[in-house]
Amino acid sequence: MSLLDERAGQATKLEQIAGRYDPVLLGLALLLAGFGVVMVGSSSIAIAEGLDVGPFHFLVRHVVFLVLGGVLAFALMRTELKLIERHNHLLLFGCIVLLGLVFMPGIGHTVNGAQRWINLGVSKFQAVEAVKLLLIVWLASYVVRYRDDIGEKWSTLLKPLGVAGFLVALLLLQPDFGSAALILAITAGMVWLGGARIAHLAAIGALALPVLGAVAVAAPYRVARLKSFLDPWQDPFNDGFQLTQALIAIGRGEWFGVGLGGSVQKLFYLPEAHTDFIFSVSAEELGFVGSVAIIAAFAIFSWRTFSIGLRAVEMRRYFAGFCAFGVGLWISLQSFVSIGVNLGLLPTKGLTLPLVSSGGSSVLVTCMAIGLLLRVSYELDRAERQVARLRGGVSDTLPRDTDEHDPAASPAAVATPAGVRGGRGRIEPKIGAVA
Repeated sequence: MSLLDERAGQATKLEQIAGRYDPVLLGLALLLAGFGVVMVGSSSIAIAEGLDVGPFHFLVRHVVFLVLGGVLAFALMRTELKLIERHNHLLLFGCIVLLGLVFMPGIGHTVNGAQRWINLGVSKFQAVEAVKLLLIVWLASYVVRYRDDIGEKWSTLLKPLGVAGFLVALLLLQPDFGSAALILAITAGMVWLGGARIAHLAAIGALALPVLGAVAVAAPYRVARLKSFLDPWQDPFNDGFQLTQALIAIGRGEWFGVGLGGSVQKLFYLPEAHTDFIFSVSAEELGFVGSVAIIAAFAIFSWRTFSIGLRAVEMRRYFAGFCAFGVGLWISLQSFVSIGVNLGLLPTKGLTLPLVSSGGSSVLVTCMAIGLLLRVSYELDRAERQVARLRGGVSDTLPRDTDEHDPAASPAAVATPAGVRGGRGRIEPKIGAVA
């Protein structure tokens, strides 16, 4: 056999190596989704009967969107990340278009004075949910392309922050202060993980926070929310009603809860019991032990997501790693805020508990985000198996489905330390520069 035939055979063997979807990530996602189905069913029956739409209206709706989200997640699980990265600029354009459509007559839809939804005819879609995922993917691509400069050049750092600022301005016009703050936090976290210096981010934050503070207090309803957060019992039947009812529900749960389906506060006392305040109903029915279990599930999910991202970055699969970081920041921050609001630790923000709260747009896009995470875990596992095969033999042939410019796919990546490329001693940027 000639050397060329031998190399072709080795490449074929590497190409045949498949990856594995992370079982912990998949198991936690299914666990949270299943728990969400149970709690949506428990918390929404009274609300649905009050609206005269049938007791299981919200449960059926939630399951339908969960199934559709599962289909979209499966599609992303089967899509190569390099194909997604190649169209990153279209994703950014999609963010702007989606947030612009909510203001168009006949397309935008207003609920309770907020113009956040797009009318699709059969359903309403909250544009910002898709924007979160699209922006994360674009930021991951940007950080990869400019990771050498983002900690050194102001212009490189200001571009993603400027894009986020423009999207935040559109969100504040809707208005949606909670999602705007979440997008700013995700953006800042991703550019810091990409190598931006804390001193630079702190300087920008010192300029931006007073502006955001002024915007927050400019609206009377936000001031009322802040006052009710500081002392909800001062006006328990008006501005403090939501929080006081949430705290009563949590207090009734005690250690082990009143039993599944036994919540009293969901019976027209606690507003948005199946969406924003579903954690309070869960705490009432499952108690302190159940609440800790929910928090632990989200904590493990976040840890696993960041662990996968770190492994990907260590293998120099930067785009995959930063996609995982971005989704991890999103899920962990949103769950933290949602639970914090229910516990009275944070002012009311109107953010749902991912995979648990009832919702259409949120459920669909969260499922897609998990599909993206599972794709990252698949390609990472496949790359690790390919590198292990290369270590076991002598070959300098790249697998055909891997970018030839990806150092992690070549034998040199096995023998070369992570901080050195091409043996020239080039130092790779650190994750989150301090100074």
